[in-house]
Amino acid sequence: MRQCNNEGIHCPNMACHTLLSADSMGYSELSLKQMTSVVLLRKPQREIPKLPYELVYSNMREMEVCSMEIEPVLPGEETPAASESAENFCYRRYGMGIEVLDYMYVKYARVWIPDPEEVWKSAELLKDYKPGDKVLQLRLEDGKDLEYSLDPKTKELPPLRNPDILVGENDLTALSYLHEPAVLHNLKVRFIDSKLIYTYCGIVLVAINPYEQLPIYGEDIINAYSGQNMGDMDPHIFAVAEEAYKQMARDERNQSIIVSGESGAGKTVSAKYAMRYFATVSGSASEANVEEKVLASNPIMESIGNAKTTRNDNSSRFGKYIEIGFDKRYRIIGANMRTYLLEKSRVVFQAEEERNYHIFYQLCASAALPEFKTLRLGNANYFHYTKQGGSPVIDGVDDAKEMVNTRQACTLLGISDSYQMGIFRILAGILHLGNVEFASRDSDSCTVPPKHEPLTIFCDLMGVEYEEMSHWLCHRKLATATETYIKPISKLHAINARDALAKHIYANLFNWIVDHVNKALHATVKQHSFIGVLDIYGFETFEINSFEQFCINYANEKLQQQFNMHVFKLEQEEYMKEQIPWTLIDFYDNQPCINLIEAKMGVLDLLDEECKMPKGSDDSWAQKLYNTHLNKCALFEKPRMSNKAFIIKHFADKVEYQCEGFLEKNKDTVYEEQIRVLKSSKFKLLPELFQDEEKVLSPTSATPSGRVPLSRMPVKPAKARPGQASKEHKKTVGHQFRNSLHLLMETLNATTPHYVRCIKPNDFKFPFTFDEKRAVQQLRACGVLETIRISAAGFPSRWTYQEFFSRYRVLMKQRDVLGDRKQTCKNVLEKLIQDKDKYQFGKTKIFFRAGQVAYLEKIRADKLRAACIRIQKTIRGWLMRKKYMRMRKAAITIQRHVRGYQARCYAKFLRRTRAAITIQKFQRMYVVRKRYQCMRDATIALQALLRGYMVRNKYQMMLREHKSVVIQKHVRGWLARRRYRRTLRAVVYLQCCYRRMMAKRELKKLKIEARSVERYKKLHIGLENKIMQLQRKIDEQNKEYKSLLEKMNNLEITYSTETEKLRNDVERLRMSEEEAKNATNRVLSLQEEIAKLRKELHQTQSEKKSIEEWADKYKHETEQLVSELKEQNSLLKTEKEDLNRRIHDQAREITESMEKKLVEEMKQLELDLNDERLRYQNLLNEFSRLEERYDDLKDEMNLMVSIPKPGHKRTDSTHSSNESEYTFSSEITEAEDLPLRMEEPSEKKAALDMSLFLKLQKRVSELEQEKQSLQDELDRKEEQALRAKAKEEERPPIRGAELEYESLKRQELESENKKLKNELNELQKALTETRAPEVTAPGAPAYRVLLDQLTSVSEELEVRKEEVLILRSQLVSQKEAIQPKHTMTDATILLEDVQKMKDKGEIAQAYIGLKETNRLLESQLQSQKKSHENELESLRGEIQSLKEENNRQQQLLAQNLQLPPEARIEASLQHEITRLTNENLDLMEQLEKQDKTVRKLKKQLKVFAKKIGELEVGQMENISPGQIIDEPIRPVNIPRKEKDFQGMLEYKKEDEQKLVKNLILELKPRGVAVNLIPGLPAYILFMCVRHADYLNDDQKVRSLLTSTINGIKKVLKKRGDDFETVSFWLSNTCRFLHCLKQYSGEEGFMKHNTPRQNEHCLTNFDLAEYRQVLSDLAIQIYQQLVRVLENILQPMIVSGMLEHETIQGVSGVKPTGLRKRTSSIADEGTYTLDSIIRQLNSFHSVMCQHGMDPELIKQVVKQMFYIIGAVTLNNLLLRKDMCSWSKGMQIRYNVSQLEEWLRDKNLMNSGAKETLEPLIQAAQLLQVKKKTDEDAEAICSMCNALTTAQIVKVLNLYTPVNEFEERVLVSFIRTIQVRLRDRKDSPQLLMDAKHIFPVTFPFNPSSLALETIQIPASLGLGFISRV
Repeated sequence: MRQCNNEGIHCPNMACHTLLSADSMGYSELSLKQMTSVVLLRKPQREIPKLPYELVYSNMREMEVCSMEIEPVLPGEETPAASESAENFCYRRYGMGIEVLDYMYVKYARVWIPDPEEVWKSAELLKDYKPGDKVLQLRLEDGKDLEYSLDPKTKELPPLRNPDILVGENDLTALSYLHEPAVLHNLKVRFIDSKLIYTYCGIVLVAINPYEQLPIYGEDIINAYSGQNMGDMDPHIFAVAEEAYKQMARDERNQSIIVSGESGAGKTVSAKYAMRYFATVSGSASEANVEEKVLASNPIMESIGNAKTTRNDNSSRFGKYIEIGFDKRYRIIGANMRTYLLEKSRVVFQAEEERNYHIFYQLCASAALPEFKTLRLGNANYFHYTKQGGSPVIDGVDDAKEMVNTRQACTLLGISDSYQMGIFRILAGILHLGNVEFASRDSDSCTVPPKHEPLTIFCDLMGVEYEEMSHWLCHRKLATATETYIKPISKLHAINARDALAKHIYANLFNWIVDHVNKALHATVKQHSFIGVLDIYGFETFEINSFEQFCINYANEKLQQQFNMHVFKLEQEEYMKEQIPWTLIDFYDNQPCINLIEAKMGVLDLLDEECKMPKGSDDSWAQKLYNTHLNKCALFEKPRMSNKAFIIKHFADKVEYQCEGFLEKNKDTVYEEQIRVLKSSKFKLLPELFQDEEKVLSPTSATPSGRVPLSRMPVKPAKARPGQASKEHKKTVGHQFRNSLHLLMETLNATTPHYVRCIKPNDFKFPFTFDEKRAVQQLRACGVLETIRISAAGFPSRWTYQEFFSRYRVLMKQRDVLGDRKQTCKNVLEKLIQDKDKYQFGKTKIFFRAGQVAYLEKIRADKLRAACIRIQKTIRGWLMRKKYMRMRKAAITIQRHVRGYQARCYAKFLRRTRAAITIQKFQRMYVVRKRYQCMRDATIALQALLRGYMVRNKYQMMLREHKSVVIQKHVRGWLARRRYRRTLRAVVYLQCCYRRMMAKRELKKLKIEARSVERYKKLHIGLENKIMQLQRKIDEQNKEYKSLLEKMNNLEITYSTETEKLRNDVERLRMSEEEAKNATNRVLSLQEEIAKLRKELHQTQSEKKSIEEWADKYKHETEQLVSELKEQNSLLKTEKEDLNRRIHDQAREITESMEKKLVEEMKQLELDLNDERLRYQNLLNEFSRLEERYDDLKDEMNLMVSIPKPGHKRTDSTHSSNESEYTFSSEITEAEDLPLRMEEPSEKKAALDMSLFLKLQKRVSELEQEKQSLQDELDRKEEQALRAKAKEEERPPIRGAELEYESLKRQELESENKKLKNELNELQKALTETRAPEVTAPGAPAYRVLLDQLTSVSEELEVRKEEVLILRSQLVSQKEAIQPKHTMTDATILLEDVQKMKDKGEIAQAYIGLKETNRLLESQLQSQKKSHENELESLRGEIQSLKEENNRQQQLLAQNLQLPPEARIEASLQHEITRLTNENLDLMEQLEKQDKTVRKLKKQLKVFAKKIGELEVGQMENISPGQIIDEPIRPVNIPRKEKDFQGMLEYKKEDEQKLVKNLILELKPRGVAVNLIPGLPAYILFMCVRHADYLNDDQKVRSLLTSTINGIKKVLKKRGDDFETVSFWLSNTCRFLHCLKQYSGEEGFMKHNTPRQNEHCLTNFDLAEYRQVLSDLAIQIYQQLVRVLENILQPMIVSGMLEHETIQGVSGVKPTGLRKRTSSIADEGTYTLDSIIRQLNSFHSVMCQHGMDPELIKQVVKQMFYIIGAVTLNNLLLRKDMCSWSKGMQIRYNVSQLEEWLRDKNLMNSGAKETLEPLIQAAQLLQVKKKTDEDAEAICSMCNALTTAQIVKVLNLYTPVNEFEERVLVSFIRTIQVRLRDRKDSPQLLMDAKHIFPVTFPFNPSSLALETIQIPASLGLGFISRV
């Protein structure tokens, strides 16, 4: 090889690569041909000698770790053989020199070896490699041993495998060994194991299509990436978009994002997400919503430009470059789209399993719509142009829905419905045109069948003549120099012409749509900068490659060259920035391939030349290619078996192109006559497509920015001059594509490019399936490996000095550590790496050769391992020594104890022996003595028994004799007495019989004598004497009777039964004797009566017996009945108890369930309330934003329309008040506000944009109405929540008692109210009658007594009212709970009475009483039975109602379970709300009535008090001066009245603006907060309001409040970024609001006041509406405060919580790539945890100084901690480098410090700690064990605050920092997912860091007395005075 004599200057003789020196010429001065891609080497900066190329190249190969460079081919040398195997080619390109790292090939080192299936396979060395070895002993991962033979020529060793700690890195350039297997393995691990589809490769983002929807593109992810550095977060398309957006704003340079890849790799989706990111982040500068239109262009372009292919269901069949325009504030203002190389051939032909463009199938799917009936469409299988692929349906895609989306997008982009129908009409015409058939007449002519239906429909839709169209489809016009003639064409040519016409129509329609989309996206203002998104197809190679693949690969060659230049440029800038020596060397460049295609006599040039030939053909063109380039260009080859194809060696691979069809596709011929027929169409849209074709066909031409269009399609004008026509024919498709590509490259070169390479992991669209062969093909083709090669050839590993020191501190000794980190690192590296060429020191970084970091990691791991071994050795020795000492000590102790035990045993033996002898002695003695005592006792016992027996016998004999004598005596006496009694009875009986006989005889005689009158008269004479005789006789008889009576008594004693019978006879005899004495004639009757009585006695005795028997029977029956009743009663009682227990259980269960439901409903209501409150506060935020925007627009319009005129300039002094009244006052309407704004002069009105003004005005009014409705709804929700809570607390178990209690309460309250009315009337009457001032004066005794009495009476009434209510409720409950009382007669008493009744009368009475008792018992039993039945019925009814309620609840639950979760919750909530509402309506109405009555009485009381005050004033005024003089002088009262201020401030109406200015607008919060009382401005403003209220001046009150609100808004608008200002006015606004509540006069707010404060309440105005306005203002200030502190905390959080090492030495720094993240080591200026805590202290101290409410401070602290937790967790979830065990420890320590801060500030109950729970659980998740199922269970139970997506994400991102940690297995993650699949949580990955908790302002009354407030002179308020 010849050397170049001109050092550093290009030598024209060298046709290949050249050495250049950086000393002689800079990179920017080199031409494209001179600089054939440069790779930087670490060479000292010295003069480069003139070396042969082979030497330079060999040196390069010795230095590089992994050379990806194709071996250079010098002129005249042969190229590698085409038959070379893919494995050898791959290995030769990406191999590794053995001279570099041969010392790393030791035992257990892991390497990569080529494999035909997996491309690369991992293996492990079984022994060390020594130079000269020809075979490596390897062991594969499956355990199989292998002998790997080295190449005998190159002796190249297989590539080394990276340590496991580096596997899975975000950036491929961070790998220590940079080569193809390392890249492939890293991508596979990230894609399969971690489910990460994005990876950096230097400046390239590699995106692998997952074929699955991933939740990583939401707005929360966009917000997380917004504003972040590209290396700080995990790789993402949003990171690339953010980098482009940031560089555009920072560098003032346009940007480009180049998205490339194979079909199906996800290019379109990546471009779509990039545009979505710009639309979301930047927003729109106008009301036109340009970002929505930009996104809406995607469905339109996809429908007309995308189609299904064998590799992709939504493949883009055209290229597009979208420029998104931005204004100076970097907001989207418009967009512009360029398209190129639409695949028109797809319109007329589709391969197997492919489809035409989506729009055709969408039309066919929507053919049934009424508006599409005229298109006469049908199924897609009916049309020739849509059925060729045989796959008209895509799985999971609804073409009809897609059609709706397409039409909506068209409408959004301004394409009217008429134009849309026109587009669909043309598309339908194309489909019908494809069905047109031709009939051959002969070989050279054909015809269309007459009245051919498809052609007829086509002509009707297109509005052309049928005959004319059918004629020109079968003929063509030929024009010569002299004449024109018409020539018929063959059937084949006719079909080709038909297809060409269809393609031409579709291409023009496509361009027309693109043109209209660009018009809709056109910017109305000047474009400042743009970001272009290029969606371009990647390198393509198929079995049959044609003209389209040729153009695509040509474009990729150009883009690859541009990519190489950009990569080199970045490398150069990095090295120059770090000021390290570098040398330019050459490497492979694809410029020769580009020259082969586009240079003079290149492929395209020869193709265009052949197209101009009259008889040009594909074969002749192929021969020209062979003749021109074969054997002359190394990149051009001819296939061995074909003469109609050629091969080009592209940068990615060899591609064989078939020449057939090249000429036809390049010419794109369409017959002019057919176009002329279409131009004459009556359909307006069709001619529009073809008029001015030069302009229309390139819709991006003549853009406002002056850019040249990218694509122009060749069309002939309708009436063109011959010269012009011929000129147009020269512009073939290839020529146009070359020009458009040239313009594209110019645009890209003028921008900063960003690269996204999309990779298709498999050809079967399986989700998360990785095919190594397909992946490595695409990696080689898309330039990823080229980036790796360039990085590997230079300094791929780069560390800052601090990172290097932190990582490799373990390799340094203490004496090596210096104060200068840079010098320390230099000294250490010189010792560790002897070859200084392996590293270089820059200004801020250390640059390493490839493999050096792995070497350092190996040394570090060996050092750590040695340290571990030493620690283990020491620990084990210490443990063994400790164990030995313990064993020795234990042995001695055991010996001591054993010997002592033995001695004790011997002594015990001796003692036992002696004791045994003693025991034997005493035992023997005891036995003998016991035997003797037994014998003695037995003898004594026998003697005693014998003697006792003899004495007892003698005694028994004497006793029997004595008893015999006694018996004989009594028997003999009884016999004598019995004999005597028998004799006496016989004698007496005989006497009686004799006397009876004699009496009968005498009686007969008396009767006979009595019958005769004379006898009677005779007898009557001397009657007195007879009477006297009879009297004496009676006396005698009486004496005799007495004696007889005594005898009868004796007889009765002897025989009781007979005596009892005869006693009655004796008595009757005595009576008969008396009667006989009185009248003897009665003797017989008496005897008869005696006989009757005896008979009756016998009867009575028999009846008595029968009654006794019946009584016994009745008793038995009664006892049986009573027992049965008792049993039945007991059964009923048990049943009742069971029922009661069941009812109580059910009631308890229902109560518990209802309580649970109530608790859940309360929680749900609280959540709903918080949601409504949050929504309301968000609307307030939006309202304030719109209000600010309205103010800005108004100011801008005022500036625009304000034209200064001489001598007059109008100033609207009432602008603020008018605006505030329009905004806040409920009394001033929009109609009243309009005249105020229309007062401007007419010349100002002319320039206003009234439509925008009215639109804003309407929007503000709508927001006001929505705010009012939301406020009402919020109040209603709060009221419902309070009522539900009150009901839950006061709800008794029985609803009847509750209603009764409420009615009693209402009645009691009504009576109380009546009483109060009467007392008040009496009081009023008494006060009006009493006029004496001494009586009614406030200080008078009577007045005080009256007040005391009133107070005591009211208290007593309250006490009595509660007592009455309690008593009545108890009575009601007793009344309802009726206990059955049993009144059963005791049977035992009845039986005793029956037994006692022995007399006849008693028995009869007993019988009657028993019957009555029986009836009574029966009636009682019946009543008891009825009561039991009624009770049972009521219980059954209750049970039935409970069952029905339960069934209804179950039905409702079943219905709810069938509903979706959202509807289920809503239905149950609605049901419960309805039920609770129905239950509470009555109570609410009653309570409202009572509240109204109480309020009315309160107002009356206030009126009476006011009248009393007025009466006092009037009486004081009526007192004459004389009376005043007569009064005793009280000198104490005079100074008291001068100092007794009323807590009011008086000011003049004209000083209002001055007051607002001094107190609000110009007030400095710092001075007020430090020197004065907190909330002083609020107190002053309220005291002014009090005075205006005292004066009853409503205008003054309204004006002051309005001015105050506007003033606060102006201050916050002006100084809204100052935390102190916002905090100060939030505190004062809340204090002002509390003052309005505290002194409003409402009882709920007055109960905390002192009597003096109650006197200061407002008397005339109800300012509730202004309280609501102030509450809204406080909410807005709070939200602004949150935004301010968020902006302050945001930069600190990630650095302080994640990156800063609070515990030094715990976290390790891993090697990083080109995408450098922010250093985790705290440098100067970085934030730490102490910075966050200091800032929190600052916030807290400021809020405390301003006197902010403690509850509000807690809410602010809770919001701050939520922001800290959310931002930290979101960054943790998006940063793989932060997910490690040590980082979890750092986070937990940081959180503990924050908790300690909360404890110090007494804020632990603020809820702030709970907001950090997700972050705490994420840190715990990083630290817990993650191996077994128990660990999975523990993780699932522990991480309840994290969502499933977050848990899986953390586990996927978990990365070991050193070799001692283990990765999380994929199976463990699957276990976690299975366990968590039933958890219902949000699928959202990130927390909403912008979320603001709804704020509440709890009432906080002030104890400060208004009259004691002093106004400092520093406020400048001298114009107001205290009242």
